[in-house]
Amino acid sequence: MFTLLFVLVAGQCFCSEESNPSSLGIPLLYGPSEALVKGVVDFGCELLNYPENETIHLQVYKVGHREKLLGEYTHQPGTVGVFPMVITESHEGFLECVATPLNASASDITATVSRPHYLKVIVPVKNAEIEYSGPLEFFEGNTLELHCRLGAGSHVSYNWLLNDRLISPSPLHHAEASRLTISRTTSGDGGFYMCIASNTWNNSRVFTSHSAELEITVKELVSEPSISFTVLKEKSSRSALVSCQAERGSLPITFSLYNRTEPLDSVTAGERRVTFKVPLVPGEHLGGLQCRANNSDGVAHSQWLPLRVVPVKGPVTMRYDRDVGENYAVVGLRFYCRAAEGSHPRYDWFLNGTLLRSRGSFHYVADQPPEQSLLLVSVGRSSAGTYHCEVSDSFDNSTAVGSNRKYIDEDALNRLPTLVVAVVFGCFAAVVVLVSVCCCAGVVYRRRVYGEKSLLTLEMERIAAYEGEMESLAYVEDRGVVETASENNFDQASELSADQWP
Repeated sequence: MFTLLFVLVAGQCFCSEESNPSSLGIPLLYGPSEALVKGVVDFGCELLNYPENETIHLQVYKVGHREKLLGEYTHQPGTVGVFPMVITESHEGFLECVATPLNASASDITATVSRPHYLKVIVPVKNAEIEYSGPLEFFEGNTLELHCRLGAGSHVSYNWLLNDRLISPSPLHHAEASRLTISRTTSGDGGFYMCIASNTWNNSRVFTSHSAELEITVKELVSEPSISFTVLKEKSSRSALVSCQAERGSLPITFSLYNRTEPLDSVTAGERRVTFKVPLVPGEHLGGLQCRANNSDGVAHSQWLPLRVVPVKGPVTMRYDRDVGENYAVVGLRFYCRAAEGSHPRYDWFLNGTLLRSRGSFHYVADQPPEQSLLLVSVGRSSAGTYHCEVSDSFDNSTAVGSNRKYIDEDALNRLPTLVVAVVFGCFAAVVVLVSVCCCAGVVYRRRVYGEKSLLTLEMERIAAYEGEMESLAYVEDRGVVETASENNFDQASELSADQWP
């Protein structure tokens, strides 16, 4: 009922408004939703319902800015108001059309406003450039912020290039509007940066602007250096050539050599490896050495290296392990050579007195200084012969210490050793003897227990004893049957003497 009443009232109001010649309808504003700056665009405003014989004034404004008129038109019955506009950036936003009567007698007519119409103004991009106020060279770990500034442009999208490659967003690379931020930079973030600004009008024209390249250098922090030394033999003295090497780090790098807390030497190099020369006395412990590297505010330290040179001394031991293939045949050997003492040994392997080179047709020599050296041999006809190794100081090969010699042959390796055969047959013989002794001991024991009785007699006695036991059991059962059959005989039998018992 209420709904029907509402519809009737609304219809009456609408009809009265349509039939009322002194009321203004709502104007209709139409035009493009996107325009290019400095272009000429026509907007139309039409009033469908208006009083008769009244002139209506149509005006176009930006919503909320009635102080600035964008266009006006005097509306005559049956005409459409056209507003040509030269588009500027200030036209962007919501536009509205206001209809008001011009005749003073119609001052009681209320002005009406159209629905808002949004206009997007496209300003082509131009004069893109990168704005950066920080240093062009810095060490990794810092934050880099770049800003792409434009001479003109609206509704712009930005792309950033590094070395002509598009920078993809990541947790460390963040692009927002015209700003690029890279946190915790690495050396890979160094290179030539460029920003590209672009916008589109009417989905047909694309405007772009490229900035000039900006070179940013991100320096590598020096890594923890490694330290090692070799011994140099001179005429009457020995020296340690200490090597300090960093795997990464921007040049130049300053290397310093320390003996505990005292600096021994320092050098700034244009490479990642330097060598220091330190006097050396063989056999004496000269303390520990440490290498320090620096190419920025931070300093990287190496491990402590004990500086001691022990000459090679014997005995030199050589042993080998077998590698077994199919059918339990020996297919390879691993020889190990080790000296009793020596901090800088050099190993040489020999076959039949001939020095083996690092690689051949049937062997491969692998050095594992200073602990030992390894020789891998593939067993075959060409590998047969006598092997031995020699150990000498790497800085002085005048005194070499040799190991024992071992003859290797394929047939001999796959033949069972005499000792193994002897042990197997010896164990078998021992088992036979042990079983025989146990049997003899059993026979002697039985003779002691049973005297001179033969085995046949013992067996007959055993059978007789067994039969007696069976008869006793049968008698007991029969006696129980008799006693249960007659209870009166029990009293009579009890009066018999012992001589009369069966």
